[in-house]
Amino acid sequence: QVQLVESGGGLVQAGGPLRSPCAASGRTFNRETMGWFRQPPGKELGFVAALRWGSGSTYYADSVEGRFTISTDNAKNTMYLQMKSLKPEDTAVYYCAGRNSLTILTLRSAIAYEYWGQGTQVTVSS
Repeated sequence: QVQLVESGGGLVQAGGPLRSPCAASGRTFNRETMGWFRQPPGKELGFVAALRWGSGSTYYADSVEGRFTISTDNAKNTMYLQMKSLKPEDTAVYYCAGRNSLTILTLRSAIAYEYWGQGTQVTVSS
């Protein structure tokens, strides 16, 4: 059984950094496509970033390009979302998700992912 557990959310001032880990278990992940999505208050779930665990290729939403970095630690089976220069509009519940070998056409779509973490709240104060 695949399990994803996010942590590292919290309250941060605008302009500050935050790192959210997503600990993964229950599968060998080197063929998985992993993603981060977020749901701001009152809005729909949206794509943030994705990574192909085996190759390390990364993909970002335009709104976070250059500010957020998605990465993995293979020894710890953990994926990270490093966020910097945070803005109040980054406030959301952040979810990590995964599925085997998503294509570049589908990895930005939440419905393509098979398993999800429980979410972690990130609040950016102005």
